[in-house]
Amino acid sequence: MKPERKSEILEVRHAGLNAYGDDHQVVSVKSPGSAIHRKKPCPNCPWRVDAVGEFPAEAFRHSAETAYDMSNKIFACHEAGIQRTAICAGFLLRGADHNLAIRLKYLQGHQLDATCDGVELHDSYRAMAIANGVPADDPVLAPCR
Repeated sequence: MKPERKSEILEVRHAGLNAYGDDHQVVSVKSPGSAIHRKKPCPNCPWRVDAVGEFPAEAFRHSAETAYDMSNKIFACHEAGIQRTAICAGFLLRGADHNLAIRLKYLQGHQLDATCDGVELHDSYRAMAIANGVPADDPVLAPCR
């Protein structure tokens, strides 16, 4: 019998209301060493160009460090939730090239294959954050690629 692999909540930060009036938060979790990931972006994935406004600008400020060079933080899928955390497909496709945690998963032999499935994605974390209301000159975006 496999031991239960539960995620541990590290921090919960309020992110405010999105363009539709929905309240959001950003939850930081520590997950077991798995590499569970989404294979394609979800319908409301923030990396999708057609999903601008689904999440408030503050959520992108809170998550920006996932796009910093050599970050050990991973951008997780919002649909997966905190009990069954999964790496976001959009992040794998556009934001993870310089992420240390993702590079280590590849070195450990994990196959993190994802496809955009025909949907247009933002070219970078910076582009995604700006499209969702974070000012281009916000200091939190300076280290982002």
